[in-house]
Amino acid sequence: MKQNTPIIYLDYNSTTPIDNRVLETMILYLNPNFANASSSHKFGLESNQAVFEARKKIANLISAEDNEIVFTSGATESINLAVKGIALANLDKGKHIITLQTEHKAGLDVCNFLATIGFEIEFLPVESDGILDISRLKKAIREDTILISIMYANNEIGVIQPIEQIAKIAKENNILFFSDATQAFAKIPINVKELGIDALAFSGHKFYAPKGIGGLFIKKGVKCQALLHGGGHERGLRSGTLNVPAIVALGKACEIAQAEMSQTQTYVEELRNFLEQELLKINGTRVNGSQIHRLFNTTNIQFENIDGDALIKALDYICVSKGSACTSVSVEPSHVLKAIGLSDDEAYQSIRFSLGKYNKKAELEETIEKIKLIITDFRNMLF
Repeated sequence: MKQNTPIIYLDYNSTTPIDNRVLETMILYLNPNFANASSSHKFGLESNQAVFEARKKIANLISAEDNEIVFTSGATESINLAVKGIALANLDKGKHIITLQTEHKAGLDVCNFLATIGFEIEFLPVESDGILDISRLKKAIREDTILISIMYANNEIGVIQPIEQIAKIAKENNILFFSDATQAFAKIPINVKELGIDALAFSGHKFYAPKGIGGLFIKKGVKCQALLHGGGHERGLRSGTLNVPAIVALGKACEIAQAEMSQTQTYVEELRNFLEQELLKINGTRVNGSQIHRLFNTTNIQFENIDGDALIKALDYICVSKGSACTSVSVEPSHVLKAIGLSDDEAYQSIRFSLGKYNKKAELEETIEKIKLIITDFRNMLF
């Protein structure tokens, strides 16, 4: 990369920059308001009040109750707490859990762990567009099914599952429904009451808050076993000193998202559509997954006969991804792309572009031109 070349960042599904308004709010609770929110003195009570206000903002964003929000270190912990916690707390009802083959590795690995201690996990396939066929879900349900765990929106291809239908089926069969909403939370409207979701995971660094803070919505009355013990924090579900600066930042990010969601979606979707339309003019390109039921900021594109790793390296200062950041060190092809029918080679040839509110059209124009030049060079070498 040339010295002082500005980065073009198109990997917002991996992580986002912190919104300056969020950072300004957060700093106040690093210093001077550094007190432990569990302390009973005046200084501690001020921190406790800040946590209370943040919890309220987060709950308002998804139409939950304040005391239904549990703070965690991020989505991976939230997923673990929800899936393991609900499974272990409901052993008296059964050991059968239904999930999808295209879940994030955090969800898949939790389910695989549960399988080693006696739970029976059913990994449902998806259609070629990445969406679950509801009839498959209905057929998979058994008398001993205790949990359905399905992502709201996929991190690699952006596909949004029919969450309302899934929740309805779960309720009709007296089954709890958990959704990993890490990519959807604060991007698109979510109303947990109207949808009928029992538990939902989210992470701050996916929507302009800091890393290391996230949460779990868990509906009042849902039985869930704690994974961490030590002080009874967070309704007894997640012991540990509260990360007040990050919690306050999370609340601020939710407040901003609620106020600006519609305009952000309109702006980013326009950019994504422009990028996608221009890249699809290149011979041998196609979009992976549904182009209808998906997040407004994501497109996953296959470039025929182009190695994805080589393309990412050649792009240099332009930041894109092959898929999940959590599996970027893996030499295996994307399990999500394989699940929607791509071959190993096709999966390796695919790149995820995920945009955010700080992107500019000029950045995308530069990206498009650079990709065209790189692909022309690569194909000239091949043929």
